[in-house]
Amino acid sequence: MPRLAPLSCLTALAAVLAATAAAAQQPSFSTQRVSQDVQTLASDAFEGRGPATAGETKTVAYITAQMKAAGLQPGGTLKDGKRGWTQDVPLLKADITGPTDLSLTIGNTARALTQGNEIAVRAALTGQTEVAIDHAPLVFVGYGVKAPERQWDDFKGVDLKGKIMVVLVNDPDFEGGEGNFGGKAMTYYGRWTYKYEEAARQGALGVLVVHEYEPASYGWPTVKNSNTNTMFDIVRSRPTDSHAQLEGWIQRDLAVDLFKAAGSDFAAAKQAARRRDFKPMTLNASLSAHYAVAASTIVSKNVLGRLPGKTHPNETVIYSAHWDHLGVGQPDAKGDRIYNGARDNASGIAMLIELGRAYAKAPRTDRSTVFLAVTAEEKGLLGSEYYANNPVYPLATTAGVINMDSTIGPAAAHDFTISGTAKLGLLDMLIADGRKLGRRYTPDPRTEAGGFYRSDHFSFAKQGVPAFSYGAGRDLIDGGVARGQALSAAYTRDRYHQPADEWSADWDMTAVVPDLTLLYDVGHDLADGRAWPEWSADSEFKAKRDASAAQR
Repeated sequence: MPRLAPLSCLTALAAVLAATAAAAQQPSFSTQRVSQDVQTLASDAFEGRGPATAGETKTVAYITAQMKAAGLQPGGTLKDGKRGWTQDVPLLKADITGPTDLSLTIGNTARALTQGNEIAVRAALTGQTEVAIDHAPLVFVGYGVKAPERQWDDFKGVDLKGKIMVVLVNDPDFEGGEGNFGGKAMTYYGRWTYKYEEAARQGALGVLVVHEYEPASYGWPTVKNSNTNTMFDIVRSRPTDSHAQLEGWIQRDLAVDLFKAAGSDFAAAKQAARRRDFKPMTLNASLSAHYAVAASTIVSKNVLGRLPGKTHPNETVIYSAHWDHLGVGQPDAKGDRIYNGARDNASGIAMLIELGRAYAKAPRTDRSTVFLAVTAEEKGLLGSEYYANNPVYPLATTAGVINMDSTIGPAAAHDFTISGTAKLGLLDMLIADGRKLGRRYTPDPRTEAGGFYRSDHFSFAKQGVPAFSYGAGRDLIDGGVARGQALSAAYTRDRYHQPADEWSADWDMTAVVPDLTLLYDVGHDLADGRAWPEWSADSEFKAKRDASAAQR
């Protein structure tokens, strides 16, 4: 066997050492650990992880213990000169106590309504201790949109004081797929949160959103389960600026009856609401509502683990996920009252913890990395909104936020996505890293669902921070797009925001390692580099980010 020349020996040795070093830096992820974390967090013992419950106490303790065991450092607020593991999040908590007396008078005929059946109203978030409404007139205001930049006003000066506005879910382009609101993709004007906010701005006594499966993107059980349990909001100095007394939804069939009594047709009214010249319609009906509300202020917790950067510790990359779910609520057909939230979002927290383990074992990145588990996402992105308005680490020097919500997909996939649509450099980085792993980016196939406004990354985007929420792929390695779509639709129909969202030993976990690898790579590239991702020139979030450019 010929002897290698000394130079060849050194070259070969260098190649071996380089390969060994590269392999040593590759993260090692455990599907078993992720599954165990999901199983624990989604167990009945955690009672659905509702904020301000025993379930929250257990959840915060579990996440903290796992972050500590992983090797992360406390990343929360300073107390007595030391960082803790949490950030206090003061919230208004409201519950309907006792019976709900709800009735609709159509023409001269009174009709009793059952909470959770034809109607689902929330506990008032105005701080009041009761809702007492007698025969408040109902007014149909189309999609309830006031958008001066689009020359659109569904209200046309109508006086809504003492009245309840009835609105359609989604925005005016949904039915036709084109128009003044960007086509099929939902704008923020289509979100029910916007419609509640606009009702308060218009001075309405209340607002009822008409539920339909397709424009809402989920069924009535989701509406019922999300609105008839404990409500929360951030503590506001003037809550009536953001909330009407009565906020809720009604079933489509009830809306059809309302329009028929007014001598109109629901389908025709929807068609009229798509046009800029739409005018509000007074319905021949009134609503009465009487129920007590227990309101109090509580303190929930965001949980933060951190690894300080080695050269730029004041710059931050955030991985985020929400730890909360719906807690204990209305029973399903089987009598199950615990909303375990296994996929939504024990899966995201399990992935967050596993990423923390990988980063803690790897060489330190130049920038700091923060692993943020936020509260009260299911109540309106409240934990992330509080952080974004009261950041522990400056947002101007936060390079990006990678959010994980219902992250574990049905199975390993050729592709991946993000929630909703957005154009930003951070997405470009994700796409590039995915390509290196042989995976492709597929735009959100259901932009009409308004996914960009439904996860915690949105709270950061509103403040200008580049952010997205990672989405599992649909083009499955086993079964392709058809199987991926079928499994996703089945989850939304049968499990989303229902007690059936439970951990199972039968879960297909083949997507866990590929998705964690991609999530690690994009975050690591950002944390170990000098890039400051930007929003696209036409993004509504760019101006806010540009305003803080001098701080970078």
